[in-house]
Amino acid sequence: MITRSVFFVYMVLLSVTVHAQPTPAHQLRFDHLAKQWDEAIPLGNGIIGALIWQKEQTMRISLDRADLWDERTAFPIQDHNFEWVRQQVVEKNYSVAQAWGDGPYDAFPYPTKLPAAAISFHLEQLGTVKSNVLDIATATHCITFDNGTTFTSFVHASKPVGYFEIANFDGPDPIPQLIPHQYGKDQENGTTVSVVEGQRLSRLGYRQGTVKHNDKKQRIHQTTYGNEYFEVLLQWKKISPSRLVGLWTIVNNRKADLTQDLEGLHSGNFKQTHVNWWRDFWSKSMVSIPDKTLERQYFFEIYKLGCVSRRGAPAITLQAIWTADNNGLPPWKGDFHNDLNTQLSYWPTYTSNHLTEAKTFVDWLWNIRRKNKAYTKQYFGVDGLNVPGVATLSGDPMGGWIQYALSPTVSAWTAQHVYWQWKYNPDERFLKDTAYIYISEAATYLKNITHICNGKRYLPLSSSPEYNDNKPEAWFTDWTNFDLSLAHYLFEIAAETSYAAGKSKNAAMWLDIKAELPELASDESGLLVATNQALQHSHRHMSPYMAIYPLGLLDANNPSDRSLITQSLRHLEKLGTRSWVGYSFAWMACLYARAGEGDNALQQLQKFANNFCSVNSFHLNGDQRGGQYSAFTYRPFTLEGNFAFAQGIHEILLQSKGNYVELFPAVPTSWKNFSFHNFRTIGGFLISAEQKNDRLQSLKIRAERTGKLVLLFNKKLTHADGRSIKQEHGRYVIPLAKGEQVELKQAV
Repeated sequence: MITRSVFFVYMVLLSVTVHAQPTPAHQLRFDHLAKQWDEAIPLGNGIIGALIWQKEQTMRISLDRADLWDERTAFPIQDHNFEWVRQQVVEKNYSVAQAWGDGPYDAFPYPTKLPAAAISFHLEQLGTVKSNVLDIATATHCITFDNGTTFTSFVHASKPVGYFEIANFDGPDPIPQLIPHQYGKDQENGTTVSVVEGQRLSRLGYRQGTVKHNDKKQRIHQTTYGNEYFEVLLQWKKISPSRLVGLWTIVNNRKADLTQDLEGLHSGNFKQTHVNWWRDFWSKSMVSIPDKTLERQYFFEIYKLGCVSRRGAPAITLQAIWTADNNGLPPWKGDFHNDLNTQLSYWPTYTSNHLTEAKTFVDWLWNIRRKNKAYTKQYFGVDGLNVPGVATLSGDPMGGWIQYALSPTVSAWTAQHVYWQWKYNPDERFLKDTAYIYISEAATYLKNITHICNGKRYLPLSSSPEYNDNKPEAWFTDWTNFDLSLAHYLFEIAAETSYAAGKSKNAAMWLDIKAELPELASDESGLLVATNQALQHSHRHMSPYMAIYPLGLLDANNPSDRSLITQSLRHLEKLGTRSWVGYSFAWMACLYARAGEGDNALQQLQKFANNFCSVNSFHLNGDQRGGQYSAFTYRPFTLEGNFAFAQGIHEILLQSKGNYVELFPAVPTSWKNFSFHNFRTIGGFLISAEQKNDRLQSLKIRAERTGKLVLLFNKKLTHADGRSIKQEHGRYVIPLAKGEQVELKQAV
């Protein structure tokens, strides 16, 4: 018998679950199939992905797997080191450094992410598309044809298997065809195009894979290089005269087999476990804002996050599991770009309470750590840990513009995500086993690579992504604010994690080293690119402003910092946005939010969503409205802009800062009614809040761990029962035990 209290708890949980699911308004809904791959319906589970679109007279499912890579070495990093590069800069002989470091990235098609294959259905067997809908609540795609035939598909949330079902067809069976990509020689084999456009697959020199057909089964065995290969398997069966179901999978270096999964379809658990995973995913947090265009874009971003990030999968690359299906390699080889792309891709995971998804980045960084330490010793000549700015799946450097591809401060930025993983969930075991070790090794490297001159600590060479591109002038002999901000931040978090891990002497050492760093360079234009070098033109990368966001070294609530932040933003406005790409607008929204300028933040998010995204929500880098805001009008698809956009929404509503949390820090003046549910903050607190008619209606705080929440809110708060709340320095101090929840209200 269900007791009254148990029933009450059940109903509360049910209401939360219902509250936290996307609605039909958040679906992708069309009356046709996309005619190109970067407008397709996206499905995925971190390991495998699919894009559903129309190619000529077929419905096409582009298939991809995250760890399909050609990791052959093209960049001879062992030939030179950082000191040699410095000498070329000093001796004005930088062309030889460019030929060594940048040349192989363009000249060789590998290392690179690889596309897998495709499944094709003749549309004449299915009918004319009537509706084409992606339900992001269940990550399920359904096409309805004019003759009543339906096509339903999904990529299973926790199995490396894709599913499709064709029902209500009348006539010949709609037989799928497995289509290999053109890896063998073709008539355009010698064509060379830029890495942005994607070089021809045939340049890899593989022997072309073929399809083997058996009864209701097709298999591609594609050899790649050395003894490497991958297999794609498609299998289907007819359940009734008008119903056919099928599965597909992609595996690396082993024979593909779907026997157990096909048998499991009869139990009903196959679909249910998929739906359950997504129900749980959406229950983690939720947002409601008055700008429904932005709200819908936000839901798509969180959906894509669920598609591309999963425990056991690699970190998010430029395109993750949606490699271009255009007979070419992905833009920029689909690599791990650590000069901003990987970092921005994980920005929204923390506030949105998706720490499991965030940890895929940390896990990847930890897995490549040993190789990165060897790279650090070989190239930089010191002990410690740095990470290549452009890396392969296994963590090897790929070269490119070496100011950033071999930047001396990459591990300082990757360390932030290791630090955030601990700060948003203060787990002592993770601190001691991972965070303290990783951050200390990164700080040790930076200590070793820097030197003291006139009492201050300096790098041998510094740069600011991607200022002056790959010119010799991209190197600075003094600190850039990008590198210097990261150095200040790294030594600061090294001290904090050392102290928390019981290493007080180490903490004191890191603070002493931090004190040796110069102050950030600034003048009347705000933060500079480097000492005596202001930002002189519109620039896509917000690298000079790292101290504002994401590092948070400057806080607009401190009067001395506010002036510097405001000057910086006004200077950026004067330079304009003609050289920006999509992610620039999303990042700028976060900068405006940190300044408390909600209306400006809102405008940046609107520009991103309306001008720099495909109809399926993919970030296409260039301005898709003919150059309204940017001179870049191309359309290479990358993901970091999408996820930075989602973080822009978070930063408007709730900000976790160094040692406190700010509620509604940058709400636009037009937003009178909005809410969020289960946003996570530093310290492991979950906050839900609602505003109606420009007034806080509800504020609930739950502690996952015992701790003290320091909260800044510009209105007077009390407990729900009217009790006052302790304040220190104008901020509310709320101690909570693990599992405790409090409800606060705005005082009358």
